[in-house]
Formats: sequence, C-alpha cells, structure tokens
Amino acid sequence: MNTKLIEKATELRNKGLTTGEIADELNISKDTTNWLVMQMTPVSKQKNKNKTRPDDFAINWKSIGSSSSRMRDISSALADYALEEGVPDTIVGISVSGVPFATIIADILDAELSVFHPVKHMKNEDSAQGTISNNFATLKNKTIFIVDDVITSGSTIKNAIEVCKAHGGNPVAACVLVDKKGLNDIDDVAVKSLIKINKVG
Repeated sequence: MNTKLIEKATELRNKGLTTGEIADELNISKDTTNWLVMQMTPVSKQKNKNKTRPDDFAINWKSIGSSSSRMRDISSALADYALEEGVPDTIVGISVSGVPFATIIADILDAELSVFHPVKHMKNEDSAQGTISNNFATLKNKTIFIVDDVITSGSTIKNAIEVCKAHGGNPVAACVLVDKKGLNDIDDVAVKSLIKINKVG
C-alpha cells in the first residue's frame, strides 16, 4: 500500500475527520481507511502484524475536480447516460463529493436538487440511516437520480435509496463516476457509471 496514502489518511485523521470522511476523501473503503491509519502507530502495527491489508483501489479524480469545465463535461456525460432510465424530477447528491456533480446534472436536466448526508459522515457512525438535508428540494412523489463520485461497497448508495423511498421518492438511477464493485443495480435501481472496475481472478 502506498506510503503517501498512509500519510494522507493519518493527516486527515489528525485534522479530526471521521473514518467515513477519510474514506470519502480518499475514495477508499472504511476498512481500508482503518488499515491505513493503523499503519502509522507502533502499537497498531504490532497488533495488526498478521492482518492483511484490505483489497481495495484508491481513486484520485482531482484532475477532474479541480476544473469546472471538466466537471461540467463529466456531469453532462453522466446525465446523458442516466437518461436511459427516464427523466428525473430531482437529483440527489451524496455529500460531499457527489454534490458538485449533482448540482451540474440538475442544471443540465432542469431538475430540482437535494442533498443526502451519509451515515459515514455523521459523528455517531452507529446511526442506521443517513439523512436528507432540509435546505434543498423535497422528494415526495418525485422521480430521482442519486449521484455520487465513487461506489466502493455500495452501502452508501443503498442507504440513500432506502432514505429516498422513505421520503416518498422514486429513485430510478444511481449515477457515479467510478464503480469499484462492478454493479448493474442496487435494490432494483439501475447503477450508471462512466467507469466500472471489475477485479479479474
């Protein structure tokens, strides 16, 4: 595992980010995040000596995120691809990294915007459900596209689907830049990804 990735995870932890926030920032799983952070402390190193590192891929899309024109181009491609599932009323961006894509997609498709805060960003990570922000569009009786940057395990999108349905919405597509699980759907909601990573072997 990359030493720089270990250092970055530890730096983010020292800044006070939760495991979920670090995982989101580095586009890795929470298990991988825990493993990375433990590599920097001697006690943890000894304790976890026999543990193998989690099987994961770190995704860095900073070259896209640092450019508004690239963000718009990628968002346009995601919107076009997702339209195969119909025209949405509302775009739900998963905080933090899915929100910029969702905002641009909502603008392109002339749809409303809503924001989902996942469990992994909450201080109490034992919460069962994420939450929909009250500052954006409501979801009742709306056809919904859920947008995030990367699917690592699928649990965040799955929870977003459940919460959207609980709010009376009808999620029809989950749109992501990269899908590390190689999923076609989650709970009968189509997964539309520009890049799908499938492990061989």
